[in-house]
Amino acid sequence: MTQDLWTSVDQYFDGLFAPSDAALDAALKATADANMPQISVSPSQGKLLYLLARAHGVRSILEIGTLGGYSTIWLARALPPEGHLITLELAPSHAAVASANIARAGLAERVEVRVGRASTSLSQLVETSAGPFDLVFIDADKVSTPEYLIWAKRLTKPGSLIIIDNVVRGGAVSDPTSSDPNVQGIQRALALLAEDPLLEAVALQTVGSKGYDGLTIALVTG
Repeated sequence: MTQDLWTSVDQYFDGLFAPSDAALDAALKATADANMPQISVSPSQGKLLYLLARAHGVRSILEIGTLGGYSTIWLARALPPEGHLITLELAPSHAAVASANIARAGLAERVEVRVGRASTSLSQLVETSAGPFDLVFIDADKVSTPEYLIWAKRLTKPGSLIIIDNVVRGGAVSDPTSSDPNVQGIQRALALLAEDPLLEAVALQTVGSKGYDGLTIALVTG
């Protein structure tokens, strides 16, 4: 199995189930033109987020880590007209690109981009009783993932979904001796999930155009 084959299959699936459209293509182009990291979710991964949100009937979404707003657009499209999404981004330059992409997609009224450290924004959300959110998507710096998970629990309710991206780390997540802070952050977050009696979770490995990685989906049960 090779990366070329994984990418080819992903492109085949994308063509069938997640074909490109003007808004999503423009978001990816704007992200690339701004020299931002090319780490947006793949089209099929975006479609998965969309379907999970649609199937769960979500009306409120919290996204931690905006980048260029590509995943934000997928998630916001799953909301009903009265739905709302708050996305948190550290870098003002990234947030500006994302805001333009979201507006171009016709979703500005449903999406609020908040700029600053996620820990500060999350604290403010709790203080202002902004939740509970029906779905939380965590896709920011991996070192802080355990902290984001703890905040996510405070901002959700029984029945909410918490999704964490990039949990496999090329397979390194299963290495107990890893000295990589990103791997260690994911390992701590997964341990918290496994130990929490009020969260029911599963982690899945994936291959595709984004390489070898995976995601975790958790249901808040209490």
